Amino acid sequence: MKIVRSFSITDNITNHQINIVKAIITASTFLFSVSCQLKGDKIRPVVASISESVYASGIIKSEDQYQAFASVSGIIQEQFVTEGQYVTAGTPLISIKKENQKLNVENAMISASFADFKLNKDKLAAAAIVVDQARYRMLNDSVMLVRQKELWGQQIGTKVQLEERELAVVNSKTALQTAIINFTELKRQLRYNAAQSINNLSINKQQESDFTVKSNIDGIVYNLYKNPGETVGPQTPLALIGKADSFLLELQVDEYDIVKINPGLTVFVTMDSYRGKVFEARVTKIYPEMNEHTKTFRVEAIFTTPPLKLYPNTTLEANIIIQTRKKALLIPRSYLLNDSVVIRSDGEKLKIKTGLSDYLQVEVISGLQLNDELIKPIP
Repeated sequence: MKIVRSFSITDNITNHQINIVKAIITASTFLFSVSCQLKGDKIRPVVASISESVYASGIIKSEDQYQAFASVSGIIQEQFVTEGQYVTAGTPLISIKKENQKLNVENAMISASFADFKLNKDKLAAAAIVVDQARYRMLNDSVMLVRQKELWGQQIGTKVQLEERELAVVNSKTALQTAIINFTELKRQLRYNAAQSINNLSINKQQESDFTVKSNIDGIVYNLYKNPGETVGPQTPLALIGKADSFLLELQVDEYDIVKINPGLTVFVTMDSYRGKVFEARVTKIYPEMNEHTKTFRVEAIFTTPPLKLYPNTTLEANIIIQTRKKALLIPRSYLLNDSVVIRSDGEKLKIKTGLSDYLQVEVISGLQLNDELIKPIP
């Protein structure tokens, strides 16, 4: 006999008796358990609906719900919002004391001002003058060398004087090359210092902004976990933020049942906050990773018609409907012997083939007629 995880109605509806959902889907089945009774424990099968379902527990979550964290450590200085307040993306939520960071920003501003390329053009101008002087000296030495060669051609002067002029030209060329290199390197260094100081200033300003936690979305502040004066760190949740009017169901489905779940399946939900009521939802997403500790998979669903009021982290229980048969031949499970045998009122034992079942009834696929009268087996 195929046993499925499903639930049936009881008279007292509680959160731990989600089987009311099963009864709503197959209300006629419950009636069957009463109306098909004959005298004593004799019954006849009835035709009614039965559904296979998978049980899941879970919570309500606001769409885009997230916990806000600070990226720095420190002491909470001020809270700019209150719980239940609507905020827009970018709204400051909490500030953390940042005196030291303010000093870092000021130092970075001083460094950026000192390293400003425009303010260091005098250094470049001085280096350019050195280049010009070296170039003039080289030209002058070159002219003097030409004259000395002319005199040498007229046998005027000495060999030493000619060699001195040649050496002077070599030295002046080297000096010019050195001056040009120094000018280029100074210019590069000034540009680098200016860019680096600007980046350092930007980094410090960004770090300063990290001391103010802001909302990432338009939504509601559902919770503020800490108060001014408390110490927090990067691993400390500070606030719970989520959409104001859009909620989803986060379900935990056992690994045994996960292969049966597909997007689009109908879900029937009960919550302690709405005792006695059943809400319909639809599976929208299945997360493929299993939680190793709970041996469950995370499944998301959305309400078809949501309740008027919902709050994050409200607990729920649900039945995910896998399949439904509207015209099934049903008998009470208590009339089944060894999962595949029933006893007719004349005492004859009949071998039957079963299909879907829940805690109250079982589907008979073959081996039994609608007018067969059955008796309950003696335990």
